[in-house]
Amino acid sequence: MLEAGAVDVLQADATRCLGFTGFLQADALAEAFHVPLSAHCAPALHLHVACAARRLVHMEYFHDHARLERMLFDGVPPPVDGALAPDLSRPGLGLELKRADAARFAVGASP
Repeated sequence: MLEAGAVDVLQADATRCLGFTGFLQADALAEAFHVPLSAHCAPALHLHVACAARRLVHMEYFHDHARLERMLFDGVPPPVDGALAPDLSRPGLGLELKRADAARFAVGASP
């Protein structure tokens, strides 16, 4: 698609393209073809790797995805003036699973 010029903005999703390694490979492709890069959904998950992406222009921020992230994780950064910034005081991605809140969604869990 890139070689055919059929892509105006390359969109990558770390949950579907080999994790952060694949996301950064998509960034390298975007760089090679001089197209911008967009992170697909899951803004809290993509935030740190997006900071490392040279061609990133934006991250999708759907209300339902952001709502689910806040529902299931502590440390989800809030948007401020339309931008997200990682909380560098938190380890790793800055996210911690709310185990008790997530337990009801486990396979075999009682309603």
